[in-house]
Formats: sequence, structure tokens, C-alpha cells
Amino acid sequence: MNQIAQAIYSQVDGEGKQHSLLEAIIGHKADGSALQKGNGYWISKNGNKTPKKTTRGWSICVRWKDGSIDWAPLKDLKDSNPIELAEYAVENGIDDEPAFNWWVSTVMRQRNRIIGKVKKRHWATTHKFGIRLPKNVEEALQIDKDTGTDFWAKAIQKERDKVRVAWEALDGYTPEDTRNGKDHKLAGYQEIDCHMVFNVKMDLTHKARFVAGGHTTEAPASITYSSVVSRDSVRILFTAAALNDMDIYACDVNNAYLNAPCREKIWFEGGSECGEDRGRVLVVVRALYGLKSSGHSWGQMMRENLLEMGFTKSRADQNAWMRKTVGPHGEQMWEYVLCYVDDILAISHRAKDIIKEIGNRFDIKDLEEPKLYLGAVIGKQSFEDGTSGWYMSADKYVEGALLTGYKPELDVTEELDDDMVSRFRQLIGILRWAVELGRLDIYHEVSVLSQFQALPREGHLEAAYAMFDYLKSKDKVKLVFDPNMPEIDESCFKHNMDWTPFYGDLAEELPSKMPDPLGKGVNIFCFVDSNHAGNVVTRRSHTGIFILINNAPVLWYSKRQNTVETSTFGSEFIAMKTAKEMIVTLRYKLRMFGIPILGPASVFCDNEGVVKNTSIPESVLNKKHLSIAYHAVREAVAAGIMRVGKEVTETNLADLFTKCLPGPRRNKLLGSMIWGPFYDPDYYPETVSPKKRKAEEIG
Repeated sequence: MNQIAQAIYSQVDGEGKQHSLLEAIIGHKADGSALQKGNGYWISKNGNKTPKKTTRGWSICVRWKDGSIDWAPLKDLKDSNPIELAEYAVENGIDDEPAFNWWVSTVMRQRNRIIGKVKKRHWATTHKFGIRLPKNVEEALQIDKDTGTDFWAKAIQKERDKVRVAWEALDGYTPEDTRNGKDHKLAGYQEIDCHMVFNVKMDLTHKARFVAGGHTTEAPASITYSSVVSRDSVRILFTAAALNDMDIYACDVNNAYLNAPCREKIWFEGGSECGEDRGRVLVVVRALYGLKSSGHSWGQMMRENLLEMGFTKSRADQNAWMRKTVGPHGEQMWEYVLCYVDDILAISHRAKDIIKEIGNRFDIKDLEEPKLYLGAVIGKQSFEDGTSGWYMSADKYVEGALLTGYKPELDVTEELDDDMVSRFRQLIGILRWAVELGRLDIYHEVSVLSQFQALPREGHLEAAYAMFDYLKSKDKVKLVFDPNMPEIDESCFKHNMDWTPFYGDLAEELPSKMPDPLGKGVNIFCFVDSNHAGNVVTRRSHTGIFILINNAPVLWYSKRQNTVETSTFGSEFIAMKTAKEMIVTLRYKLRMFGIPILGPASVFCDNEGVVKNTSIPESVLNKKHLSIAYHAVREAVAAGIMRVGKEVTETNLADLFTKCLPGPRRNKLLGSMIWGPFYDPDYYPETVSPKKRKAEEIG
């Protein structure tokens, strides 16, 4: 199986791109544009030398493992095979050339560390979906000429018209004069390379993108950081939208980065992709794609515009913005804008107007209710009582992860080679994002397999492939943000307990500068479990946590514990402490979003000892090493942050995140967590609605 997979993987990836594996480097050459040794340094006023970081003008002759021989640009091979290229340069005495001396010594010095991280393949972008991909503008235009079409020419012109605002041309000096320091206006500016990259979309649209070689610049860390809205913030506010009957509209900002100024001092020599500016000195004035600072610059631009629109940044998530408004019945409400780079979501009773307001400031597209967001299908789900909520589905993201009884820590199959290790890590990354988009049915399995990314074996790779086969067979799965309140059995909780003699007059600490709580309130429900000594090699336990706001899943957790616990009670208490920390964080975020919280979080646990120790003030702990977790949880209960009740193991939803369960019980739990093909008639008669099933099991 691995031989077949490697053979396929060594030729074409899932997007139709072809790539090759290097066998040997057999030659090199340099053209007239390559820097000479005497011109390989920048010299400062005090005489310090700084190597010019360029690979221009050099080509490397390589033989691929399929037997073909090709000349590849030095910059491409340096990215894909730095170790082999550095060793070749040293052996052939060219490591002192300007194109090599600024990086070869570093690579050789860090050789062992790089080997474990480097991408061990060179992408040969020859064809995609049967269409030849050009490497530069000249080749693109030649392809049009050979085929009698103008697809690439139109794509180039379209991109050129958009990106022309990104630079200003300077007259009076040639690029060579500027490199030699004759143009004093550009003192302190750094030269970079810019070029166009070409792609073919799934609908066969030809696309060209102008990008800058930002990897050669040294931008300060303060202008390179850019964050995005967190996934749990999205889930929380989707639930709030359903609870308060708010609309959600989305838009995508066209060429978002080009709206923001460039925060680096850089210039480049115009190439054929720059049209009439070819051969001129061009100063970058807008945030080009590829620059390290572009994401931060666009974030600042969006921030300034949202502030002008009257929005304020939430302290819980700096990419979630909120503004007071008046609801349809005259009540005060909060409305929100969520930013994930250039993907914008507006949540409000007048969400469409907010998106139009953003459209007055930027060129936007897709002004509509969201259908796709971060790879997930978005839609509305109607319930039997006439209410509705939003849902998120990963069906489009995964095309094609059930491991009953499988113990990856016991796998003794052969270790994977470098190429298949990279493949395994890629698969794990895809699976983890599928979990983020709502595929909770594979969460525990993905969590366990993720522990073996440093040294995976053939069995681990086969298990990952099996998970994709499972996802293909179990499609049409939805993560539904149901705003309705579930019914619970209050008899499982202790009421009116006096904690004052033990912890004094405790109360939950409210965050400073908390916005007014507006709109309908929510309750938090949490399921906690631990699989004691679940790892049969290290005997560490595994924690599972599942948290809902009303009936909407918003947070989940599946992870091996950091220490070995000698008892089930100990592992369950460690899991309870983790749940308490997650609940405190969630309550803070809800309050900073202006969402009212109706009471303490209801936490369900199937360990009788943990329930008694956290709900009865007079209980005594006999194990000293658990005292921190013990008092942290009890203080949270005493402060009214949470309350703990008994849940039988058979209906503890968190049990799914701690171990591989047999099919019937697994499907029973999944039927109460996500909507999909998991309902078993032996557990659920057809006359019972999914919502009532969930309410009955939680109770």
C-alpha cells in the first residue's frame, strides 16, 4: 500500500499539481544578470559588509527520479532541497559566489536540524487539470500563441490592472544606479524580486497573481504579526445569532492587501509583468501579497475603518468587533463583525446594511448569507418547534476515521521514510481542520494519531487513510448551533450548600470594562470524562471535554494528560480541573461579547468520588498531590462559576473523546452531539425527535 501511495504521491497532488523527487544535481550555470563576486555586498557608511541576498541569474541542472533532466532556477531548488544544493556548492567550489555565500554556511551549520523539517520535493508546476502552467509572463504569452487562445493574456492584464496601484515609478536613475547607491532618495531601501505566479481554478479559470519576494526582507516583528478571529468565537456568535433571531451576511474583500499601505522600505526592477514600467525603478507603496508585513498592514486598515463605523474591538477576541444597535422591537442589542483576513461576517438584525457599509469603503464580492466559510458549508437548520439555527458542515472540505480497538502506541510496523512522513503530517493537518469544522466523530482518533507525527509508522499512515475512507462513507454531517435550552434533571445537583466556612464569601470575579449584557441569555453545559491509564505504553490517562451553550456545541477537548495518575479518581479530577479552566475562559468571552449568562455552568461527570468532593463542602481529600486541582474546582463551585452533577457513563458525551468506542454506543453519543447518519433505531425510536433525544440524554 505504501509503495502505491508513494508512487502516486511522487507525481501528482490532490489539486492536480505535478512534482518531482530529486535524484542528483549534475551541473550549474550563471547568466549575465548574476552578481559578480566584487558586487556581492552592501557596504555601510562605517564599512560594514552585508551580503546581498539574491539568487538571480543562476540555474541548476538536476536529474529527477523519473529519469528526466532539467534546468531549475536556483531559488526554487534552494527552497526544496537546501541540504543537497549546499553540499554541491561546497564540493564544486562555488559557495563563495554571491548567490550562495549568504546562505550556504548557515545551511551546513544547521544541517541536522533542517533535515527533519525541510520539504523534500521540488514542485514541477508543469500542468494542472491538463492545462500547462507557465513559469513566467513570456512563457504564458507563448502558450497563448501556440494554442490560439488569450486566456493567460487576459489573466495577466486583469491582475496588472488591479496591482498597478501597488508601486510608483521613479525617474532619473536606472536600477543599476540604484543598486550602486547613486539614488539618495532610496537610501535605506532594500531591493526585492517580484513576479507573477499562475494557477488554474477548479472551474478552469486561468489566474495570475503578482507577488513579492518577501522572504528576502527583514521586517521588524512588530509589523509582521496578524491574527484572525478564533473558531470558538465564530461558534459562539453563530449561536447568539440564532438565539436572538439575527441575520448573518458575508463578503470577501477583493485584493484586500492592496488597500493598505506598505510598511517596509523596498523597491524592485520592473519586469515584463509590469507592462510599460518594465526596466524602471519601482517603489512599493501598497501591501503586496508575499510581503511579511502585508497581513498586519491590512489588519490595521480594517481596524481603522471599523472604528470609523462605530465598532469597538472585543477584549475577548481582537478580530471580533461589536456595536450597540436597536433591535426590531426597540430593545438594545449588540451587532458584530468578524474578520478572518479578507473574509468578513456581519451578525445583526441589519447585517446586510453593515456589509453594504463596508462595501462603500472597499471593493467587495459575495454580498449574501454565508454558504462557505473557512472551508465549511454554512446553512440554516429548522427544528420541529418552528425555530431554526445555523449549522456548519465539513462535507466539502473532506472528500474522501473509525479505529475501533486500534492502539497506535503498540504499532511496530516499519517507520516511514522522509517523503511519507511529510504525507502523514499533511493528512493529520487536514483531519484536524475537519474536526474544527465539526467532524467530532473523529476527534479522539485524530488526537491519538497526532501524537506520532515525529516518528510515524506504516500502520499509522494506513490508519489515517482509513479515516478518510470513513469520512467519505459518513457524509452529510452537520454541527448545528441549536439556541434552544435543553431540559436537565436538577436532582443530580446539590443545592443550597454553604461553602462560607471553607472558602469565605466567594463570588465570581467579573472582568473590568465589561460591555452591557444585551439580548437573550445562555446557559453553559459541560461533559467531562477521563480514560484512566488509557495509553498502554506510558499508562497516561486521556481527558475528554465537551461544552455546549444551550444546545449548541462550542468547545471540545481530547488530549493525553501530562502525568501518570495512580487512580481513576485522580485522572478524573485532573480532567475536571481542565474543564474548569475552559469554563472560566468561556464565561469571560461570553461576557466580553455582551451575552448574558443565566447561572453557573452545569458540569456532568460519571465519577461518583469527584462529584461528591466537588459538590459537598465537608468532603475531605486524602491525596495531597491532587490538592491544587481539588481546591481550584471547589472554589469555582463555591463562587457560583460551575456546579457538578452525576451523569451515568452510558450517556456521558465526553466519553467519545477519551477512547475508541464500539459502533452502537458511539453512534448513540454522536446522535446527541452532531446531526448525521448516526441514529440507531435500537436506541432511538423513529417517533422521538433528535432535539428531544438530546434533551433526554442530557437529563
